[in-house]
Amino acid sequence: MSELHKFIFDGLPVRGSIVRLTDAWTDILARRDSNDNTGAWPAPVAELLGEMAAAGVLMQSNIKFNGALILQIFGHGPVKVAVAEVQHDLSLRATATVVGEVNGNARLSDMVNLGNKGRCAITLDPKDKFPGQQPYQGVVPLHGDHREKIEKLSEVLEHYMLQSEQLDTTLVLAADGKVAAGLLIQRLPMQGEGNLAGSLVSKANEDEIGLNEDYNRIAILAASLKREELLELDVDTILHRLFWEEKLLRFEPQTPRFACTCSRERVARMIRGLGQEEADSILAERGEIDVGCEFCGQQYRFDAVDAAQIFTSPDAQPPVSPTVQ
Repeated sequence: MSELHKFIFDGLPVRGSIVRLTDAWTDILARRDSNDNTGAWPAPVAELLGEMAAAGVLMQSNIKFNGALILQIFGHGPVKVAVAEVQHDLSLRATATVVGEVNGNARLSDMVNLGNKGRCAITLDPKDKFPGQQPYQGVVPLHGDHREKIEKLSEVLEHYMLQSEQLDTTLVLAADGKVAAGLLIQRLPMQGEGNLAGSLVSKANEDEIGLNEDYNRIAILAASLKREELLELDVDTILHRLFWEEKLLRFEPQTPRFACTCSRERVARMIRGLGQEEADSILAERGEIDVGCEFCGQQYRFDAVDAAQIFTSPDAQPPVSPTVQ
């Protein structure tokens, strides 16, 4: 079963969390594998998406945000977009769109950052929006300050956290066909620090960046964790091997799970957004409007009668005639 463990270092300004996505991750892969229209992702793409899913869970659990945290990579390369979305209850989904060949040894820059044009976006979409409220989004490039290539997603997200929260962060991420896992270590915010939505950060926090000896020591230990260890060892073993000299205060574990938020109602709203002329054109060509969810593979089908009801009764619930497979 997938698990998330959060902890703090007793008496030190450092917190941490570790996640192992097992069934939640294999559910995502299995749905992609069973989709006849797409098939399995190439191994490097699946690894990137698994790391994004693990990172999304770690970030969502840290900010306690009542809404969706959406981690996206807009690629310049064969991977055009990769998305991991995590809700406040740690339900998650993920997908990627691949156009072109992905070499079996492809690195991050090969897949999404040719010409240093890839971008990583983190969006916070509130569950209950106020009138006029828009989601918050932060965007960072997939290259370093001097435009050098970055080959690890963890480095991109560490840079983002430093920019957005002004907090030192260490991330270790890994994924394969069975497990997507991650370890996050972060210096605890002082009063007035760490607002991901971009409020003012205290001057004391800025002065502390990179200088806290306790955090630096623990970060070095965390960074020594190897990919194979993160994927193969259980949580208790990992924490003991890394921090056996530290006193950890651990919280009750949580259980991330796969869940898709697609629905027939949402698809109907999308069709309504296309406009009746476009919908009628699709119906004339194909006889029905067939929409598949890229996250879970669910198929939603609307015939001419269904489509007519969408546009003649825009405020009514979409029809529930036999169209879902």
